[in-house]
Amino acid sequence: MNAPDPVRNRLTGLLGTRYPVVQAPMGWIARSQLASAVSNAGGLGIIETSSGELDAVRDEIARMRDLTDQPFGVNIAQAFVRDPAIVDFVVDQGVRFVTTSAGDPNTYTAKLKEAGLTVFHVVPTLAGALKAVAAGVDGLVVEGGEGGGFKNPRDVASMVLLPLVATAVDVPIIAAGGIVDGPTMAAALALGAEGVQLGTRMVSAAESPVHPNWKQAIIDAAETDTVFLNRHSRPGLRALRTQRTTELERAEHVGMEVFGDVQSLYFGGDMEASIALSGQVAGRINSVEPVASIIHDMVRDCTAVIAALADRYR
Repeated sequence: MNAPDPVRNRLTGLLGTRYPVVQAPMGWIARSQLASAVSNAGGLGIIETSSGELDAVRDEIARMRDLTDQPFGVNIAQAFVRDPAIVDFVVDQGVRFVTTSAGDPNTYTAKLKEAGLTVFHVVPTLAGALKAVAAGVDGLVVEGGEGGGFKNPRDVASMVLLPLVATAVDVPIIAAGGIVDGPTMAAALALGAEGVQLGTRMVSAAESPVHPNWKQAIIDAAETDTVFLNRHSRPGLRALRTQRTTELERAEHVGMEVFGDVQSLYFGGDMEASIALSGQVAGRINSVEPVASIIHDMVRDCTAVIAALADRYR
C-alpha cells in the first residue's frame, strides 16, 4: 500500500518530516536500528543519551547518516547526564533537533538555541509547560501519566493535560502517553497537539532491538497490566507488571539500584532481571508490526477518523 499524503502543519515544518510522528528516546532502545526506520517511514527518529554511553551514541549517530537521509534528533535526559559538556557533544554531532527532558528547561535551552538547534522540552504539568516556554523552547512534548517510563509522581492523564497546556501556550505540542494508532492520534490533535510521540508501540515494533520476550509481554498485556512505582517518591515509573514490579509496587522508594540487570531484560529476554518500562497502551497492542506500517496506518487512520467525524457531526 502506498504511503499516505504528507501532513503539513507547524510541527512538520519545524522537523522537516513527512508526518508529525516522533519516536520516544528510550534508553538503549532508541538507537540507529529503530530510529532510522522511523525517519525513513516519514516520522522523526530520536537517538537516546540516557544510557550514558556517549561513545556508543556517537557511533549510532554516525550510523544514522548511513541508514537514512531523513531528519532525526537526539534527546538529552537531564537527570541522567554524566558529561557536563553534553550540549557540546550534541552540537558537535551536527544534530539539528533536540528534545530535553527530566530537568529544568533553563539548563540547556539557551545554549542549544545559540547553536542553532530546534529545542522541544518534555513536560508533565501546566507549570512545567509555562516554564519551558519562558525558557525559549520551540515546542513541547506534553507527556500524560499513562505513558511508560519515568514520570512525575503526580501524574495527569493526557485527556486532561493536553487541552490544559494547549490553551495556555502558542508553541507546537507533541502529545505523548496513550498514543498508539490513528484514533488516538486524531484525539490528540483534537485536544490541541500537532503531533504525537510513540514509545511502547515502538518498543514492540519489528525493528526494535529488544528481545522478543519483551515484545510478547506487551502483546500479552491487558490494559491493567502496568504498575506505577514511586507514587510517593521520585522518580515515578510506569512499567509492565511482572513478579518483580508487583513486589516493588508498594515500596516507599524504588531507587535506580533496584533496576538490576537491564541488559539481561532488554536484550536477553529475562523479564524478571530488571524493570520493563511500558505505557498503558500495551493493553491495545496485539502484534509486532514494521515501523513503516505502524506510522503509515496511524496517519491514514487518523485522517479517516477526522473525516468521518466531520461528516457525521456536520
